[in-house]
Amino acid sequence: MTLEERARRERMLERAAAVATACRKCQIGSERRHNVYGEGDPCARLMVIGEGPGETEDLLGRPFVGRAGELLDKMLAAIDLPREDVYICNTVKCRPTVNDGGKLRNRAPLPAEMANCRPFLDEQIDIIAPQVILALGAPAAKSFLGNTFSITRSRGIWFEGPNAIPLIATFHPAYILRQGGMALTDTKRQVWSDLKQVREKLDALRQSPAAQAGVPEQADLFESPRVL
Repeated sequence: MTLEERARRERMLERAAAVATACRKCQIGSERRHNVYGEGDPCARLMVIGEGPGETEDLLGRPFVGRAGELLDKMLAAIDLPREDVYICNTVKCRPTVNDGGKLRNRAPLPAEMANCRPFLDEQIDIIAPQVILALGAPAAKSFLGNTFSITRSRGIWFEGPNAIPLIATFHPAYILRQGGMALTDTKRQVWSDLKQVREKLDALRQSPAAQAGVPEQADLFESPRVL
């Protein structure tokens, strides 16, 4: 990728982010602190798409920060992908909240909110043109594959995503952090299997001799920054 092309994509993303920041189609656009458009390499081969910003993301204006973001960083590092080499965003750019006794809590985005934000997401995909899309969690996967998609039954399966880009879904880092005991062990095993598929798909698309190197064996995600 040439420097000129990288600069062109960066300018396009900056302009699109400014439009998203000014958007007030949904009530959450007036309630949020920051529009969390997305960040990462404008020429990324992998695009990671989650559900929506949480409290920390809304405060900082960045996607996937806090505990879930730290775990995502480890997940990516496990397949030799530093965070700065991928592009990370969400299906909606503003934090969806519900008032619970005077305290704002996260909630899943409404269908209308996802529909209003979808042009921003589609534009990001068009600009970055990733080779692979990784959807984190059921809401993100359903935004591409329909409401009948089941994360428990269909994670780890390749689908044709937008622009015919290969798309695979796995559990959201926040979901992993809520697990314990054998459920955590089983969830980590499944996520590791999905991540290895992502690595293998990227290597196959690159068609490089380096693709034969493979990925490391599973280890403890919470002990090592490189392996799941």
